[in-house]
Amino acid sequence: MSLCRSSICTSFLAFFSPVVILAPKTKTKKKHFVQQKVKVFRASDPVLSVFMWGVNHSINDLNQVPVPVMLLPDDFKANTKVKVNNHLFNRENLPGHFKFKEYCPQVFRNLRERFGIEDLDYQVSLTRSPPSRSAGDQDDCLLLNSYDRTLVVKQISSEDVADMHSVLSEYHQHIVKCHGSTLLPQFLGMYRVSVDSEETYLMVMRNMFSHRLLVHRKYDLKGSLVAREASDKERGKELPTFKDVDFRNNMQKVYVSDEQKEKFMEKLNRDVEFLVQLKIMDYSLLLGIHDVGRAERAEDEEDEAPAEDEDDGENGAAAGSYGTSPEGIAGYLTSCRPLGPGEFDPYVDVYAVHSCPGAPQREVYFMGLIDVLTQYDTKKKAAHAAKTVKHGAGAEISTVHPEQYAKRFRDFISNIFA
Repeated sequence: MSLCRSSICTSFLAFFSPVVILAPKTKTKKKHFVQQKVKVFRASDPVLSVFMWGVNHSINDLNQVPVPVMLLPDDFKANTKVKVNNHLFNRENLPGHFKFKEYCPQVFRNLRERFGIEDLDYQVSLTRSPPSRSAGDQDDCLLLNSYDRTLVVKQISSEDVADMHSVLSEYHQHIVKCHGSTLLPQFLGMYRVSVDSEETYLMVMRNMFSHRLLVHRKYDLKGSLVAREASDKERGKELPTFKDVDFRNNMQKVYVSDEQKEKFMEKLNRDVEFLVQLKIMDYSLLLGIHDVGRAERAEDEEDEAPAEDEDDGENGAAAGSYGTSPEGIAGYLTSCRPLGPGEFDPYVDVYAVHSCPGAPQREVYFMGLIDVLTQYDTKKKAAHAAKTVKHGAGAEISTVHPEQYAKRFRDFISNIFA
């Protein structure tokens, strides 16, 4: 089922004007030659330029479609496609030919609403300025932050797209049941960008870390101690990802109140039970730690340093030029009282928890589940058999069947708290 219409709305043409051919292809192709008015959607990478253009187009297009009373089975299979032949217009900003595809637009619109994210804010956060690599990220996989750091854009595989389709209906039902209160990734949009006959698949999620509080230490925890230690190469990064063995060796603990721990474990148990039902395993708890005292000292040092010309700012936000137009997902915070050291808005930083009074140091913890699309299929069963032979039947290897994985994972996570 396609949600595209056979013509382009006037408001879109006023904003950008290439030659556009809308799917389905069986309809007569219509070409529009209109003088371009604004140069937009320019990034160093043409894929990102097309992505920004596509998100802007899809949100504008979706705003013309009434919100359905309820989602239908076909909505979980639907997509919209746009093919652009950009011969004479805007060549300095966008490739000459490209395609953009959005998967299940009505479903993801509904999910954004349940996660408390307005479509206009989502649009601005992704398209005002190009997404950029997070500091210290050196991985080959494309993993970007939106310019305001509230969203993450992750490159995924076509297999991941298929896996997402296979669980999307159940995922949506789970989010409805828990009223959007979850430790699972908040999936907000899924797209395919085609440039020069190469296809790039992208998933947009809410950033589990803060858009304003820097993370000083990061862990990926699975509850397994076999080969779960950061490599020397990883340790050399600006913000290395430590693992289970490192967590134990560092004597790391999470200092929260009993009430906060109870709420967290209630969410965790509910989400993990959902993953077990889908036969999903190999997920992790991503733990980020913000050291409030360290951040204060760094800020004091900056205040004492000679003033330099201001650039785009710590959060990479585009300066000026947009006046009083919407500022994106976290933009309204600028009109509220300034947030102090270690403070956050729970409606934006939904994965954040303060350390409790009496903790050894003031910290903010960001905790959420990642890598939740790995099902226990034939490949994982083979890996489990191979690792069992290598390490022995009693070893705490990561590749085990979903029920065993879930129990070990929950037991480990319940003990990370002081």
